[in-house]
Amino acid sequence: MNRPAPLVLNVNGATHRVCAAADTPLLYLLRNDLALNGPKFGCGLGECGACTVLLDGMPTRACVTTAQVAVGREITTLEGLGTRAALHPVQQAFIEEQAAQCGYCLNGMILTAKALLDRDPHPSVATIQRELSRNLCRCGTHVEIVRAVQRAAELLAAQAAVHDGARA
Repeated sequence: MNRPAPLVLNVNGATHRVCAAADTPLLYLLRNDLALNGPKFGCGLGECGACTVLLDGMPTRACVTTAQVAVGREITTLEGLGTRAALHPVQQAFIEEQAAQCGYCLNGMILTAKALLDRDPHPSVATIQRELSRNLCRCGTHVEIVRAVQRAAELLAAQAAVHDGARA
């Protein structure tokens, strides 16, 4: 029996070799082979956003993205944003604004918000709502989630100001 050739994935800044068929969903490798449980299996169709990862900084549905597509690209999962001791500002903002109930959608919401704030550091409420519209939340915490993204923008701006002041 032929085993698939190892695929080399760059996940959260570390290189991983996994033996899997090239058409294996990226989500399966992240959760089953690399024990990264931030991305969740939701719909399996790329519709709900629970499985979102950042692929070269762009929100990507890992349940419908094959492993081969991710080879040679930077994959960031929720675990790659911050640590318990040093949360990423987006993670911190979601905690401060209590933007969670069940938590199932948070992976997609947080990673999509990070990508948005990387592109647009001061998004309008309409922009935030549009960007997050493909991430489904059944608990109804949409208002808190929008506030969390606004708070994250404030935290990132303050962080940049401190960093710029230190360079001056």
